[in-house]
Amino acid sequence: MTTVDVHAHVLLPAIERAVAGRPGHAAHRELEARRNGPDALAVSGAMIGERMGLLTRAADRLAAMDAAGVDVQIVSPSPSHYHYWAGPELATEVCRLAAEGVAGHVAQAPERLHGLGLAPLQHPALLVAALDEALDRGLKGVEISSHAPGRELSDPAYEPFWARAAETGAVIFLHPFGCTLDERLDRFYLSNLVGQPVENAVALAHLIFSGVLDRHPGLKLLAAHGGGYLPYCLGRADHGWRVRPDARACAREPSSYLRDLHFDSLTHDPAALRELVRVAGPERVLLGSDFPFDMGDPDPLAALRAAGLADTPIRGGNAVRLFDLKEPA
Repeated sequence: MTTVDVHAHVLLPAIERAVAGRPGHAAHRELEARRNGPDALAVSGAMIGERMGLLTRAADRLAAMDAAGVDVQIVSPSPSHYHYWAGPELATEVCRLAAEGVAGHVAQAPERLHGLGLAPLQHPALLVAALDEALDRGLKGVEISSHAPGRELSDPAYEPFWARAAETGAVIFLHPFGCTLDERLDRFYLSNLVGQPVENAVALAHLIFSGVLDRHPGLKLLAAHGGGYLPYCLGRADHGWRVRPDARACAREPSSYLRDLHFDSLTHDPAALRELVRVAGPERVLLGSDFPFDMGDPDPLAALRAAGLADTPIRGGNAVRLFDLKEPA
């Protein structure tokens, strides 16, 4: 059985060189420091330094995949590359460098590596072009965060982007970066431990409740981190939809839309993973590890075994279908 990890990252130094010193970059760094706190930044910096080879060198990546029993990875840029503070010209350059860098990385092992680009959520008018550029370079879609400054994913300005993604069959990988709860989460790494699942839940709720999934039924959207908190609070969402007319912009109960979405398996808990499979359906969950970060899982197959799911299409078949992959030799 082919094993496919849909949640793996690459670091692209060219992007960080392009944004360094540009207007807005210093303010962005200050905001991230305030949101995460000095302890988290120090630990994260050391962790990334230790894993730089895994993040940048295809040979190191392939060796780690072999050790973990992973046949294929879907490689996306590190979320630190979003840079949604950038103006139109710089944002276009960031997305070009992302598409170019990821394409070059996966081309070193085309039977085992496939990639995703970036899209500038802060500039809705540029989204379709960024998606098309990623597809033109042979990538499978693009990675986005949970929101852009001043815009939620339910914003009508994103409608052409969703339509183009559905039309082309591109995969949109929803991977939050940071959390807008700011200093409330600036200790104990809560910005990630609590903040990321919150951001997942908020972003998915906007997509569901606003009717985006009704209007674009062919949209291939993959949510990282098991969808965050949303899959475990569906009763409250459905109750609100039934009793509140202001919560009824979508056509049916919110819980039913989980079977229109896709989720990675990164829940860090066998019981949570089994619950995700129950509410979303076994064909909607895909193996994901968050390679090679410390919040990821270095042995994602062990997580499937612990949940009793190792011999199911979650291991790879669902990803082969979603990303339209050829089985590796």
